[in-house]
Amino acid sequence: MLKYKSYVGMVEYDSEGKIFTGEVIGLRSVITFEGRTPEEIEDSFRKSIELYLEMCKSDGVTPEKPYSGRFNVRIPAELHHEIAVQAAVEKKSLNEWVVEAFEMAVKS
Repeated sequence: MLKYKSYVGMVEYDSEGKIFTGEVIGLRSVITFEGRTPEEIEDSFRKSIELYLEMCKSDGVTPEKPYSGRFNVRIPAELHHEIAVQAAVEKKSLNEWVVEAFEMAVKS
């Protein structure tokens, strides 16, 4: 995984072509990059982000930001109730409780 200016790129290795290929994740736009060495793939990743930002600027468009921090989740009503009760017991907002649960889940 590569990070640059809040953008994240996932990299794969193509053993047949002997090349690293990657794609920026979390955007509707498709931004790809490639390289034959770790240094080349990192450089290509940064250049692809810079090119994307330049193109957005010249087109007068706001660049997409990866992950706004907001999303909707549909869960069963009973689970929603149980979470709300647990949050209240712990004297936390529903949002605080869910954020903490997500943080624990990604750390394990």
